[in-house]
This record gives sequence, structure tokens and C-alpha cells, in this order.
Amino acid sequence: MPMPIMTMTDAAANRVKEIVASREGAKGVRVSIKKGGCAGMEYTVDLVTEPDPKDDHIEHDGAHLWIDPSAMLYLLGTEMDFEVTKLRTGFVFNNPNQSSACGCGESVELQPADLKQLAEARGEL
Repeated sequence: MPMPIMTMTDAAANRVKEIVASREGAKGVRVSIKKGGCAGMEYTVDLVTEPDPKDDHIEHDGAHLWIDPSAMLYLLGTEMDFEVTKLRTGFVFNNPNQSSACGCGESVELQPADLKQLAEARGEL
């Protein structure tokens, strides 16, 4: 069985389920990467009402996560968590592809994973 592109902790799954329960028509969240911030890239988490069939899909404890195909090389092996601290509340990404982050923690520099690793993860090799 292929490994998922990303995984979710129980805390992240619980937060996704809370978001879905509070929004009519919501089915889960979608993670993607956009250019921006002082380190070059930012994670985006958006509500999903109509899943895109091209997106990769994972489910953990009833929480649904879709992954933008253009972000898969940057997210391979990433664990999505949810944390509440004195300074911030939100999703955090433990990403082995991250090479650096900005001081404010809002953006990151990511190196793409090897295409072969992605193909293996998706069960294509």
C-alpha cells in the first residue's frame, strides 16, 4: 500500500472536523503552497465544499484533507498538526522538505522532493 503524501495528527484531524461541522456544505480542507512571505513560500489551508478529483486525498479519523497536485513535491512526508500556544493558534506543518523559515514563522523555503519518491509514495513504481 502506498504511503500518503501527508499525514495528520489527531489534533489536526479534530480541528478539521470542528471546521467542517461549523460550515454548511464543507467536506474538509485543502492544503496548497503559494509564493509569498519573506522566505518565499506559504502554506494555504482552504475549506473544501466540492473536492477536485485531481487532488490527492487523505482521511484520518473522519477528517478529510485534499492536497493540491502542484504542491505534492513540496509536501511529501509532511505531518500536519494543530497547536494552541500563547502566541498563535493554527495548523503547523512538520515538513522534511523545509530548508529554512522566516523569523516570524509565516513563510518557509521548501526544496521539492525527488520525483521518484513521489511516484513511490503514490504507488506508481
